[in-house]
Amino acid sequence: MSNLRVLIVGASIAGPTAAYWFAKAGAKVTVVERFPHIRPNGQNVDIRTVGVTVMRRTPGMEAAVRAKVMPYEGISFVGSNGRPFGIIRATGNPDQQSLVSEYEILRGDLSQILFDMTKDNENISYVFGEQVASMQQHEQEDGPVTVEFANGFPASEFDLVVACDGATSRTRALGLGCGVRDHIKSINCWVAYFSTQQDILDGSKLGQSYSAPGGRWIAAGSNPAGGSRVTLMGLYPRDNLDITRSFRSAMAQGDVAFKQHIAQHFKGAGWKCDEAIEGMMGSPDFYASEIAQVKPPSLCKGRFVLVGDAGYAAGPTGGGTSLAIAGAYVLAGEISKHKGDLAAGLQGYEERMRPIIDDLQKIPFLVPTVLAPQTTWGLWVRNSIIWFICWTRVMQFSQRFFANSYGSGDKYRLPEYSWDK
Repeated sequence: MSNLRVLIVGASIAGPTAAYWFAKAGAKVTVVERFPHIRPNGQNVDIRTVGVTVMRRTPGMEAAVRAKVMPYEGISFVGSNGRPFGIIRATGNPDQQSLVSEYEILRGDLSQILFDMTKDNENISYVFGEQVASMQQHEQEDGPVTVEFANGFPASEFDLVVACDGATSRTRALGLGCGVRDHIKSINCWVAYFSTQQDILDGSKLGQSYSAPGGRWIAAGSNPAGGSRVTLMGLYPRDNLDITRSFRSAMAQGDVAFKQHIAQHFKGAGWKCDEAIEGMMGSPDFYASEIAQVKPPSLCKGRFVLVGDAGYAAGPTGGGTSLAIAGAYVLAGEISKHKGDLAAGLQGYEERMRPIIDDLQKIPFLVPTVLAPQTTWGLWVRNSIIWFICWTRVMQFSQRFFANSYGSGDKYRLPEYSWDK
């Protein structure tokens, strides 16, 4: 594998993880990222199950993540009057996590950790401000992929092209010969993330979660840099097909119009929504996206392959980060295992990842209803259930039986690969 030339598109979580393991196997790796630098913004993400397994196999990664975890003591569910009716705290045991992860970290911080781990590797080169313009595969001769770039990086040949550029991957469209939104399964949900200068929680280390009728949900937590970190989510009935279109249309009009669109949606929602919206308007790190799943018929075509959200965005299940980390590890490992036989390695990657993807993409039937009820009655029922679970300590009791779902338990048993270096 020492002569393998690998192009990785995207420098977020999946990209640097794949670069690390390919370089460990001796491949020469080029990572291109269309933004001019590692993006610092984005939501809190959790590392669980297979993600914890790979993190612990990556020297220094767990310690680096622990140094940057969010300073949350737990999550408090509050009503419109601000009074809590249920609190879920971290277990303190990373091998038996609750709904509050022991490894909750900002997406930008995790990307930076992975970049710092790989930027000085002699087998890895990063190219920022660049993206793929075209790809030509020579499938009949089983030859390399010719790649042309949009912003001046010279056209080059690669033995393998790996798309790690997110759910709306432009590289996926080029590699599979499809539209950008082909294979995206909408769940009628969007989310916005930002920081506020004002501490809307008045110093509390407990995150707070509030829901209003109409599928409106807000969560706020302390920000290590000061102020608060806020998440706003809109979730709608699955039979309403126009919601994400209006969201994407507002997004295309620029941040000012986009923020106004979100502000209008949360108008009159209660609790501290008005304070959060006011902070959003001036936030320098505002970021929003549609929450969707990606389900292509195959993860590869010839010498082109999908990793992370580009191939299997998990949607609202919370498994996306762990899937990305595990997928990057398995792809490099399977190709290394098959001694550079790309066809066999890619087949092994697909076979090994498919049951993990299918499992972590499952959306339990009641999750949308529980997460963001549409009606006042539904909200009352949901809140009553949360109160009962927290008051009776059912959650604490059940966690011991769900370590594989929430903690570091690896029921998928990722193999220990042998690496060239």
